[in-house]
Amino acid sequence: MKRKIITTADGSKTIHLEDWNEQYHSKHGAVQEAYHVFIEHGLRHVGLQDISILEIGFGTGLNALITLLEAEQNGIQINYVGVEAYPVSMEEVGALDYCSQLQVDGHQGVFEKMHRSPWEEEVAIAKNFCLLKQQKNFMQIENSNLFNLIYFDAFGARVQPELWTEAIFSKMFTALKVGGVLVTYAAKGSVRRAMQAVGFTVERLPGPPGKREMLRATKIV
Repeated sequence: MKRKIITTADGSKTIHLEDWNEQYHSKHGAVQEAYHVFIEHGLRHVGLQDISILEIGFGTGLNALITLLEAEQNGIQINYVGVEAYPVSMEEVGALDYCSQLQVDGHQGVFEKMHRSPWEEEVAIAKNFCLLKQQKNFMQIENSNLFNLIYFDAFGARVQPELWTEAIFSKMFTALKVGGVLVTYAAKGSVRRAMQAVGFTVERLPGPPGKREMLRATKIV
């Protein structure tokens, strides 16, 4: 599938998949979307000082990077599992230039370490951030009662509807601890209903730039 780096509305970059007319992040602002959905309404909402996070769609590593930065600023210990079926290349990592956009050029080595670290092996990326990358299909996830927070950042239902089904969200529900939270940029009614069908309590929240709403799902019991 043909891929190219594009610049989004906030000046940050993302990867565009031309055959699908789909991006890894919002064209209205990659960094703005990531902070709004996953940090503001996810990590800060959960509010734990020691937290286990599952990311569905490790992709460019942007969400992992801003989570590490947030953890450093607030003394949070992060255990981070990133699942990705099709890893990005180191050439693309360099072209995305996220550390410059975030004005944390000193973290470039850390960001590259995230991408160079071996798959299926837990690696201490920083003193407060452990990363385990898993290269597999999302349907292969079999964790139970393990995570406090899920970043659900799969490609949209328009191009990959099979990733937004009751079957997938049932796996997410099982993977979360009681009280755990899933956040996603998506807001489609079919997605909300699939989440509710497997037991989640679902909130509609204001969306990032370019989107009216997003969803947050909580495992109450």
